[in-house]
Amino acid sequence: MKRSGNADLPLHHGYVPTWLAERMAKLGLAVVETMVMEYDSSAVLSRLSNPFWFQSLGAVMGMDWHSSGITTSVLGALKRAVNPHAKQLGIYICGGKGKHSMQTPAELLKVSEQIGLNGNYLVQCSKLSAKVDNTAVQDGFQLYMHNFVVNNQGQWTVIQQGMNAHTKVARRYHWHSETLTSFVDDPHTAICGRPSGYILNMADSRAADARTAIMNLTAEHPDRMLKEIDHLVMPAHHDVKAKDVDLKRLGAVLWLAHEQQVSNFEELLLLKGLGPRTLQSLALVSEVIHGTPTRFSDPARYSFAHGGKDGHPFPVPVKVYDETINVLQKSIDQAKLGNSEKVEAIKRLSHIAQQAEQNFTPNADFDKVIEQERSNSWRYGGRTIFGETQKPTANKQLKLF
Repeated sequence: MKRSGNADLPLHHGYVPTWLAERMAKLGLAVVETMVMEYDSSAVLSRLSNPFWFQSLGAVMGMDWHSSGITTSVLGALKRAVNPHAKQLGIYICGGKGKHSMQTPAELLKVSEQIGLNGNYLVQCSKLSAKVDNTAVQDGFQLYMHNFVVNNQGQWTVIQQGMNAHTKVARRYHWHSETLTSFVDDPHTAICGRPSGYILNMADSRAADARTAIMNLTAEHPDRMLKEIDHLVMPAHHDVKAKDVDLKRLGAVLWLAHEQQVSNFEELLLLKGLGPRTLQSLALVSEVIHGTPTRFSDPARYSFAHGGKDGHPFPVPVKVYDETINVLQKSIDQAKLGNSEKVEAIKRLSHIAQQAEQNFTPNADFDKVIEQERSNSWRYGGRTIFGETQKPTANKQLKLF
């Protein structure tokens, strides 16, 4: 088994207000439905196992772009939205946070009975992935959340999170069944993080002598482990800074949405009538659905779709959020009736933005981009956990390019 990667995230307290939680569920369902329709359920599992993509998904859904709360909130929203359509989508989400994580075995057995999978094997995979991250690797993080996502072919992804009470940092672990060979023979492609003192890692190749001694006592064969690869470390600062974002990629999206008329692009005629602000969000959502793994190296960029519930980089533009969901859902409904033109138009939107990057030189002032979003927030029904944004006394438009 290969762990796909892990992420270190600042602990972030607070709650997800109902107005955002409901929209997160709707957008999450639309993203999953589109991916299953365009690709298949295994593609969804593969994406979920990528820590950078998962963080980008949370950011585009309006969660705090860098915080540990993305894990529980996004998976909670997906579980509520996807499971009622599990038979149609072929994806089942089990487990959760705290006491809900303890229900994972029972939920897996129930799902397996319904669709004809080996439930006992899936339960064993669930328990072993937790044991490896919580016991074999003692790095100061205690697991408190465990989600097991399985499709109707028996492929699965595990996303679990632990907390370090001393450093106030959460660590998210991603597993994927695609390269499963053994849970005790090189199970990880990554266990990396900021130095935080000594750890006990019996899954490290350098612990071979110690394992040999232990296994000799138990008459079992010693195992070998660990290569270092994919790891996401999110910064402690709450606001989004220019250094957190690929400015060329973000600038191309802003230029496409705000400086060019939709009618200039023959490929986007089916999206005509949408405002530039919705196009900005759709372009970023389109990339989450269709982008390649290398596109998710800067998850903060996706917070420029729908902001963040705490107001960083700007308040959640509820009207834009609702229009984005509406466009995606209509495209899905039409595709189910055999008309996939709008789905293809949304797909091409991310491709056009990527093409624009090739010869694009960003010249927008990053701070002015955020100031512009905040000054216009009232127009888009901007909201945070602190309330609705108000129209400024002197609202002035800023030229970004």
